[in-house]
Amino acid sequence: MSLNVTALADFNNQIAGELVLKMVYGGSTIEYVTVQEGVKFQEPINLFEVSLFMNNSTCVSTPSGSATFTQRTIEVCPRTSFDALCLKDLDKKYLGISSLDRGSYNETWALANAYSELLVNQFQKANDQFLWQQVSGSYSTFGGTCSTSGLNVIISSSTAGVVPFPANAASMSVANILTTMDGMIATSSADVADRDDLTFFCSVTLFRNYVAALRQANNFYFDPSSITNRGGLYEMAYPFQPNIKVVGTVGLQGSNRMVFGPAKQIVVGTDLLSDFSEFQLWYDINTDTLRHRIATKLGVNIAFPEFFVSNNLA
Repeated sequence: MSLNVTALADFNNQIAGELVLKMVYGGSTIEYVTVQEGVKFQEPINLFEVSLFMNNSTCVSTPSGSATFTQRTIEVCPRTSFDALCLKDLDKKYLGISSLDRGSYNETWALANAYSELLVNQFQKANDQFLWQQVSGSYSTFGGTCSTSGLNVIISSSTAGVVPFPANAASMSVANILTTMDGMIATSSADVADRDDLTFFCSVTLFRNYVAALRQANNFYFDPSSITNRGGLYEMAYPFQPNIKVVGTVGLQGSNRMVFGPAKQIVVGTDLLSDFSEFQLWYDINTDTLRHRIATKLGVNIAFPEFFVSNNLA
């Protein structure tokens, strides 16, 4: 006899397959900078500098010099992510069998932990994009419409004191990136030359150009194991400059902008630092949905613009 199976759809064992998470980001610019907590809307970065004046007085000294207090303002932008998932939509799919408990009250979801990891992962990426790419008054998917700008605007010739260094090509190609970076170092203020937090920030694409340029220039100082890889962030030391590092961040992806200066003089303002890694996930019995809310405030500024150099490319 023969089997008649024409009434059955072809079998696809979807439950047996591994569920692959789209984890795209790990590192964060916040790891390198100064964080100022407790900012509800605006707070100052309080600055203090002294100008020392030497005179040739012998017996009677004339007071001279100055001690100057100034401020630069951080304004934070409220940013919220909210969603509601109707888990009953999974009942007719393989996910209903593999990830939901028996019964019609779907209060728990086996993929809740994976969902949480993905939310935090995407939130970190959006934070770095906001810190670098936000433009005051313009809408962006990673920050909404805010009256504060990111570092791409702040560390440029539009900010008084920032040193613009003209790049030697329309893009930071493998052929010219090392020459441009050496020029940016030479142009930077000698007053911060000994700081141990001097950092180049650039996109992941420019970071790869930097690594390729090192390899092509001379292999004897290129050590592939010296590259730190944390998802959307790469880090490597700058050759012959032990206090300088190069950081490639997804926050600058799509841009030819490269900036150089003391990372700790970049100040990120927020209400609470733990807001970047914590959020609310709950089952709402009124709407029969699994909901999440991420709420934070974020803003950025720099302390002393004269210590930063920008290649000023878009």
